Amino acid sequence: MSESDVRSLKLGETVYIFGPVITGRDEMHIRALEYAREGKEVPPDLEGAALFHCGPIMRDNGNGGWSVVAAGPTTSARMNKLEPEMIRRFCIRAVIGKGGMSKETAQAMKETGCVYLAATGGAAVSLAEGLGICKGAEWEDLGMPEAMWRFETDRFGPLIVAIDSQGNSLYEKVSSSLVRVF
Repeated sequence: MSESDVRSLKLGETVYIFGPVITGRDEMHIRALEYAREGKEVPPDLEGAALFHCGPIMRDNGNGGWSVVAAGPTTSARMNKLEPEMIRRFCIRAVIGKGGMSKETAQAMKETGCVYLAATGGAAVSLAEGLGICKGAEWEDLGMPEAMWRFETDRFGPLIVAIDSQGNSLYEKVSSSLVRVF
């Protein structure tokens, strides 16, 4: 996804991704940032990535390849302390997950041209189908859910633009519009 593509997306819009997507949870974020800070080589897939907060369930095909069985979104707030630096350092273009992210993360998105795309929780099998072909993994020593998996997606979604590249958030809109009636 180019920065101009990302900046053209509107809050609340439904999108599908065709192309590369990587997965990453806490441990992948920690390792990527540590390596980058230390000047160690990081996987080139991180640069400009669509990053799915997911610990997929993978099946070893026995021929050196893998296929995804289930890929449900992880609660993104778990990565709030790490995500702003990930976005800025690697020019992440899209973060995919559930539950929203912090104002600090939304600010990093605004600065660099990134969006938060909300995936439906409980739709792990449907989302796995959209991930398409597994192109391999990095840092498998972290374990299946924490490794960075690479996919070539084929109509991955539906995903909702829940934080746009201007820092606007559907989560904040909902929160500010709540009314209590007694």
